[in-house]
Amino acid sequence: MGNWNTTCACTRSKFTRKQMDSMDHNTHHEGIKTVKVNKICDFSGNSDFCICAVTWNMNGQVVYEDLVELVGSNSKSDLLVVGLQEVPRKNIAPLLQAALADTHVLLGKAIMQSLQLYVFGTQNSGIFIKELKVDKHSVGGCGGLIGRKKGAVAIRMSYNGIRMVFISCHLSAHARNVEERNSQCRHISHSLFSKHRNPHSKPAQVTVWLGDLNYRIQGIKTHPVRNLIQKNLHRLLTGKDQLLQEAERGQVFDGYCEGTLTFKPTYKYDVGSSNYDTSYKVRVPSWTDRILFKIQDMEEIRASLHSYESVDDIHSSDHKPVKAHLCLKVNEQP
Repeated sequence: MGNWNTTCACTRSKFTRKQMDSMDHNTHHEGIKTVKVNKICDFSGNSDFCICAVTWNMNGQVVYEDLVELVGSNSKSDLLVVGLQEVPRKNIAPLLQAALADTHVLLGKAIMQSLQLYVFGTQNSGIFIKELKVDKHSVGGCGGLIGRKKGAVAIRMSYNGIRMVFISCHLSAHARNVEERNSQCRHISHSLFSKHRNPHSKPAQVTVWLGDLNYRIQGIKTHPVRNLIQKNLHRLLTGKDQLLQEAERGQVFDGYCEGTLTFKPTYKYDVGSSNYDTSYKVRVPSWTDRILFKIQDMEEIRASLHSYESVDDIHSSDHKPVKAHLCLKVNEQP
């Protein structure tokens, strides 16, 4: 999952989906590498530039003050990447632009109904952007009173000479649908930017994949999970996380990195509170909302993760937003 022209090195048109799945299953895999957070960052003092990535399932609701809380504290980031799921029908772009008016401008957006992705840059950063393209891939899914579009939207671009791809996704719900989510990840990866594939183009150097991936905590019931969270022992639950398990099996996100899951599971909350689901379903709290990144060549680009956290003060959705702050340094070539 990470290519400049598509997001995967495989040539999709030559293989059936079943064959692609088989290839992914049988190749050597690294899984997801968990990286520690270095909280000290002087915003580009020792880096070429910094990226703040944010993902949030809005649950069909919009409160302007929440958007300000979500993006307003990232004024020093060179790029701000905002991935949104279950966005209401109201146009969100002007609200985000208003919240960032003093510091950032909109560089690009990719929209597929309720699934949206925005990339903002500092004032005058447009001069560093080249070859900006957008794409989308639907995996179906719509329900309830609001659109819950499943699939992914993506933006690829060259920023200051670095080739980057940003992907915001919303995958199938429910704990039992692990294999469905795995398959969706693979087909999104193979499909994005494949229509006008140039076999001679270079792969992306940096890929950031964020969204409501919908992987759940499994193998443990909801009340023991809640007891561990209440005791601030939720780190003990990472071994039950479906995404990490599936990556370890080589099913998805081979070679990606993710910060340590030190924050509490981000789903499902009672709307308007910080209480986990009290409905009759009493869902198992889970880390459904994630931000992953992949550096194509660690010798060429050095990445440092300076935060990976949830935004617990926002209560208008049944999900808590997640933020990551990633700084990049291009190593000088001999």
